[in-house]
Amino acid sequence: MSQIEGIVLNELQYKESSKILNIYTKELGKINVMARGAYRSKSKLIASTQVFSYCNYEFRNGRTFYYLLDGRVIKSFYNIREKIERTMIGFYILEVFNKSIPEEEPNETLFLFLVKALDTLSNLDENYLEFLIAFELKFISFIGYRPNIEECVSCGNKNIKDLRFSVESGGILCDDCLGKDPYSVKINKIMQNILIKLMYIPFDNIKDISFNREDLMKIQDILERYILYFVERNEFNSLNMLKSMF
Repeated sequence: MSQIEGIVLNELQYKESSKILNIYTKELGKINVMARGAYRSKSKLIASTQVFSYCNYEFRNGRTFYYLLDGRVIKSFYNIREKIERTMIGFYILEVFNKSIPEEEPNETLFLFLVKALDTLSNLDENYLEFLIAFELKFISFIGYRPNIEECVSCGNKNIKDLRFSVESGGILCDDCLGKDPYSVKINKIMQNILIKLMYIPFDNIKDISFNREDLMKIQDILERYILYFVERNEFNSLNMLKSMF
């Protein structure tokens, strides 16, 4: 098989020396891969089977798994592991992809988005919450569930006094439409502006902005529930530790 670009999302030890990997690839989408002997100290597969590794791979297609034949590292994203904040956010990003993306559905745009997110994170020294929220907004939009944050999702009203965010409805509700979701969450105009700013800002510009931490925490909590709702999951394990750190 020809060279295939991919990023290791998750690894699981299999027997004494092998790994089962979830790899998100540009050409094949998310696939399950058996890496035989990857835990052996002299294995040529050690570097290319580490979590976060972005590599060119060669696979053989089997009945249950793809079997890894070779891998050459393009980027290890080793810098992510140098700071606890980067590491925890990085694991969350990988878990979101692993638990939200169907198997074997290639999406080059989404793949390049993952590469860019990890590349940005590997050089980030501050504004971690801003980056996290920007990632969540862009990711959920790329997979087809972009929240309506600029007008009422129900009636299109833009002149809203009592802002509410409805996870179930998929965005902001105005005063007249609040009855459509009694569980909607109150937000203010500042939080709405933060959502809009972080939805559209390029990752490269995250370092140049900063918002109130309390507002960011409230927004992140809403987005967590929003993503879980639309990808039909109960929780992201890595996010529990990440939130306790923040």
